Amino acid sequence: MESSTIGLIGLAVMGENLVLNMESKGFSVSVFNRSTGKVDAFLQNRAKGKRITGTYTLKELVGSLERPRKVMMMVKAGQPVDELIDQLVPLLDTGDIIIDGGNSHFPDTTRRTLYVESKGLLYIGTGVSGGEEGALLGPSIMPGGSKKAWPLVRPILQTIAAKIEDGSPCCEWIGEEGAGHFVKMVHNGIEYGDMQLICETYQVMKDLLGMTPDDMSRVFEDWNQGELHSYLIEITADILHRKDSDGTPLVDRILDTAGQKGTGQWTVQAALNLGIPLTLISEAVFARSLSAMKEERVNASKTLLLHASRITRHASLSIDDLRHALYAAKIISYAQGYMLMQAGAREYGWNLNPGAIARVWRGGCIIRSAFLGKIEEAFSRNPDLKNLLLDPYFAGIVNEAQDPLRKVISEAILQGIPVPAFTAALNFFDGYRSERLPANLLQAQRDYFGAHTYERVDKERGEFFHTQWKQSTSKEQG
Repeated sequence: MESSTIGLIGLAVMGENLVLNMESKGFSVSVFNRSTGKVDAFLQNRAKGKRITGTYTLKELVGSLERPRKVMMMVKAGQPVDELIDQLVPLLDTGDIIIDGGNSHFPDTTRRTLYVESKGLLYIGTGVSGGEEGALLGPSIMPGGSKKAWPLVRPILQTIAAKIEDGSPCCEWIGEEGAGHFVKMVHNGIEYGDMQLICETYQVMKDLLGMTPDDMSRVFEDWNQGELHSYLIEITADILHRKDSDGTPLVDRILDTAGQKGTGQWTVQAALNLGIPLTLISEAVFARSLSAMKEERVNASKTLLLHASRITRHASLSIDDLRHALYAAKIISYAQGYMLMQAGAREYGWNLNPGAIARVWRGGCIIRSAFLGKIEEAFSRNPDLKNLLLDPYFAGIVNEAQDPLRKVISEAILQGIPVPAFTAALNFFDGYRSERLPANLLQAQRDYFGAHTYERVDKERGEFFHTQWKQSTSKEQG
């Protein structure tokens, strides 16, 4: 029997679709699933007549592969991945490759890379974005781990990945250890921010401008033809247009409680650990948490009343104001995400390529958009760019759009409409552009109660002082 190019473990929908994607691109695939009935069902249905081999033990799977063996795991993140690695390691030989294509936390991938390499094997931890459709037709793929493995898996991963207009694959080597899963985690955090900004735009349209879902759908369709062109804007137009069986907009029938799988929380935790002000994405994560408190919010709505009179339509706020505000806030969100990736690269010793990451995200993934091409161009102009907001194109957009952003936030707040992501965007913009912040007072407070010391504006940086604040005459010590 001819050996397969690659093996895949885990035949949930994502796993099945990746297998079918690989097979359609000319690769033969062996498959295994812990519940072997899934193997039979797959072979008898979607995989029938294709170059896909079913196996019923891990030993059989490994034995069916060409050397060096490549085994891809599509299983639930966490302990199941570690257990599967422990079962695979004794079956593999020096130079064989284990690939984790699930949503693993990047520190786990770093740990696993070191462990697998200590056994003489190679390890790839790769982010895969695009959902079920992306897995089948071409996802965005973010591989990291053992660099020696990259030339061996590159032909497969770049072939099955999505392609942008010039044919470039949305798959590039990200970096060593957990770099691939770190970048996928930041991608998911940015996705949280994008979705929250769109949802706040929807609520302003609905509660402040009095628009119907059909009205909104047409606006999002129009926006999708311009600088906001993206997958999330496109599907929002489709969602708002969809009707329930009785003709009622389906979106109005959906309970307002959002779920989350944890990658957004990981992004916020990483930002806290690295000291990065990831304010917009943090607000997006907390907005989902607040939405989950449905019963509590219903009760609170009867007690915590809005004093100002509600306005159904507000003539001074235009759709164009909303468009500019959304684009500016989106730029600020991505600027924060890139700040986090740059900090991660410094902390963990990864050589991340920000322009290449933007290109990887341009197709296949959930945040794919025309806007990412502008980010790639920004880093092409200046590979050492400290912050997207300092790029001439993005600085010009945000400077021009700050008035509409302020107007949208002001009107929403006056009418009691929560816009936490929009507000976080503006607060970051105003904080980042401020030459002087009130942290001087904060540092004095810290010195007062904890003798934490402070620096002075009239002395060299790095020289610290402490004041005995309760005394009438200050005594300073350098």
